[in-house]
Amino acid sequence: MKSRENLVRLKQFQVNEKRRQLLQLDMMIAEFERMAAELEAQIVAEEKKAGITDINHFAYPTFAKAARLRRDNLRNSQSDLAQQRTMAESLLGEAEAELSKAEMLESRDSKIRDTEVGGRSAMIG
Repeated sequence: MKSRENLVRLKQFQVNEKRRQLLQLDMMIAEFERMAAELEAQIVAEEKKAGITDINHFAYPTFAKAARLRRDNLRNSQSDLAQQRTMAESLLGEAEAELSKAEMLESRDSKIRDTEVGGRSAMIG
C-alpha cells in the first residue's frame, strides 16, 4: 500500500505549503502596516513643518500629498492581503481535513496488513 503512504506525504506537503503561504501573508500585512505607520509619521512631520494641515490648501506640501497617496495605496493592498489570508485559511482547513482522511485510510490499511500477516503466520506455524 505504498500509494497510501505517498498520498499522506503529498497531503502533508500541501498542508505545509498552505501554512507557509499563510505565514508569508501575515508577514506582508505586518510589513505594510509598518510602512504605513512610517508614512503617517512623515506626513505629520511635513504638515507640522509647513504649518498647513488642510489637504486642499494651495500650499499644502507636495511630499505630504504623495506620502498620503502611498499610505492609502498600502492600506488598500493590506486590505486585499487580508482577504487573501481569509481564503488561504479556508484552503488550509480543507488541506488539513484531506490530510486527516488520508492518514486515517493509511492507518486502516496498515492495521489490515498487520492482521493479514499475523493470520498467515498463525496458519503456517
